[in-house]
Amino acid sequence: MNKRILITGATGMIGKKLINALQESGHTVSVLSRKLRDIPGVKVFLWDVYSGHIDADCMTGINTVIHLAGENIAQQRWTAKRKQQIIDSRVLSTQLLYKTIKESNADVGTFISASAAGYYGDCGDEILTEESPAGYGFMAQCCKQWEDAVDKGKYLGLRIVKFRTGVILAKGEGALASLEKPIKFFLGAPLGTGKQWIPWIHLDDIISMYKNAVESPLMAGAYNACAPFPVTNDTLTKAIASKLTRPVWPFHVPEKVLKLVLGEMSEVVFISSNTSAQKLLSADFKFKYTQLIDALSDIYGR
Repeated sequence: MNKRILITGATGMIGKKLINALQESGHTVSVLSRKLRDIPGVKVFLWDVYSGHIDADCMTGINTVIHLAGENIAQQRWTAKRKQQIIDSRVLSTQLLYKTIKESNADVGTFISASAAGYYGDCGDEILTEESPAGYGFMAQCCKQWEDAVDKGKYLGLRIVKFRTGVILAKGEGALASLEKPIKFFLGAPLGTGKQWIPWIHLDDIISMYKNAVESPLMAGAYNACAPFPVTNDTLTKAIASKLTRPVWPFHVPEKVLKLVLGEMSEVVFISSNTSAQKLLSADFKFKYTQLIDALSDIYGR
């Protein structure tokens, strides 16, 4: 059955490709945006999370909401003000969507939200399932507040799906673009100890996960949106360098240096999240890329 879907954060890395994938499957897509945009086959509604303004007509006929909106965590240094803005962009936007659903008496039955593997904080080598508790640190605090806000949708009778997303691998954008930059300039080296686990996912697979969540009424709750085999920072760095035919220096970038350059944001670099993808596998999700080398070969060419 084709769905009528409203997407927030539709101009981001996931949103842009997800719109096309959903349309190709016969679904009708609308988006909420801060600015008017020309997106083929898509109706654009305006909202402003911080002022609480939203075009209530955005919910007319909608039965599924995909919530991807949120301030970029790596765009600015983490001052106290910026950290609050990162949280507010996620929590307040969720609250505004639920308020609009309730007040407009919309026929929304499914709410699918982004989250992040940062929910677990730094857990070393511990294998993390969706039942593992939220961790410590800003990223964990942010994700916990975000998911708590999303879970309030249960009181509206909604089917809730949350994707705790790892590092998305995509050509020329996102985390991979940042990771490959020093390597291209012959400055590649593992960060910190290099032993921290990096949960990764190819962009094609995360798109398929959202599409599955739209179409499968049995999917519910939180899912680790990560490939079945996470790798260490050391392994990821060397794999990217191999694809770029660049060397990796035989030393590690000291933690103190990264803290000096990135400030508190360096937390993102040092978090070790050894996530399990078993819940997705048990839901019969078929990964296109389970091995890092195959994902990178698709992105960079063999």
